[in-house]
Amino acid sequence: MGWIGLDLGTQSVRAVLADAKGRVLSRAKRPLSSHRDGVRHEQDPQSWLTAVDAVLAEVGATDLEGIAICSTSGTFLLTDAAGRPATPALMYDDARAAARRDHIVDADPDRWATSMQPTWALPKILDLDLTDRRVVHSADFVAAHLVGHPVATDTSHALKTGYDLIAESWPAAAFDKLGLPLTAFPEVVRPGTELGRTPQGVPVYAGMTDGCAAQIAAGALTPGAWNSVLGTTLVLKGVSDELITDPTGAVYSHRHPDGGWLPGGASSTGAGVLTELLPGADLDALDHAARALGPIDAVTYPLTKTGERFPFVAPQAERFTLGDIPDDLHAYAAVLQGVAFIERLAFEHLETLGADPVRSVSLTGGATRSGYWNQLRADVLGVPVELPAVPDPAYGMAVLAASGGTDLTGTARRMVRVDRVLEPGDRPLDDLYGAFVAELDRRGYRG
Repeated sequence: MGWIGLDLGTQSVRAVLADAKGRVLSRAKRPLSSHRDGVRHEQDPQSWLTAVDAVLAEVGATDLEGIAICSTSGTFLLTDAAGRPATPALMYDDARAAARRDHIVDADPDRWATSMQPTWALPKILDLDLTDRRVVHSADFVAAHLVGHPVATDTSHALKTGYDLIAESWPAAAFDKLGLPLTAFPEVVRPGTELGRTPQGVPVYAGMTDGCAAQIAAGALTPGAWNSVLGTTLVLKGVSDELITDPTGAVYSHRHPDGGWLPGGASSTGAGVLTELLPGADLDALDHAARALGPIDAVTYPLTKTGERFPFVAPQAERFTLGDIPDDLHAYAAVLQGVAFIERLAFEHLETLGADPVRSVSLTGGATRSGYWNQLRADVLGVPVELPAVPDPAYGMAVLAASGGTDLTGTARRMVRVDRVLEPGDRPLDDLYGAFVAELDRRGYRG
């Protein structure tokens, strides 16, 4: 007896099989590749199916009770009526249609002036031929493969395609102004809704985006508890009873499957800049040396490309460094501090919008391999950080599948365990943090 969670990431497909007590029974992973050409970023959707079939065969299961799928937020493709790909997958950070964002806002300023971002799915959809085509998010495409027919999408994946989470419908009037036929867009259901069954009779449940999946895996599903996912980029997710609105457009909210909202945002900063700044470097060795080095009087704003999405929206933002960087070790430490500073600034921004004060932060993502970085983040934030026992988004989808669409919070309480808690220490970087924020303001990045 168990549930499988699938995570369709940028670089791999992962599967986790878990039982009712939250024990991981097996897991599997297969690599994915994608193609970048300037601001364009595409992936072959057929490669998802090959990888998914392989990981499902590897994890195996008897008496399997359900499957749920997460994928990168805003990744989609067009299919024909039978569900066959008609385009490559356009990835979440593909910016080919950034200039179309203003056109979308003009169609319904009250709806999109402070929410629509240039890399979201809807601007890209506007330039595609939708004749006899259907918009399908990556998780939907895989779910359809598993059950043998096209499926509905979920409210989480539909957000960046323009779905109205308050009215729980596609915005028909705005789409009409944009020339977008409603027939090209899928039915939308809440996460945890059964989409169909595999030939073996296993239910496939509507999932959520990868950031929400990581939040579930962290058990951060009540107000005041937050999840910070740090991998290539940084994503924060929390909980609020009321919808939080952000006039800057940096913060957006998903629907909480149990009611209420999941506010947060996705930064363009993250650990990905390390491989660009330090190509070929032994990052594990640098991390070990950084422990002895401790805090330094330098910080790098860690962007890999021009433009920031959160905690402020600044298409013109570029990487910069304050202080001296004499060697690779200091360059490494300056990036770690820069990410921690952006994380702190993000929480401060959320609180100014009315989010519950941060009570605890669960850390997930590949960067949690660095014990030094985990403690640094606790120190900079000034709150305890928790390290979940199984921080994978795929595990979050196993928990969602186990909930069967009811009482996700209670299901997570039973299945999710915290491995350890790091208490914050001294905050020796407060002055440098102030200088960092002042430099962001001097450059006009925060509006």
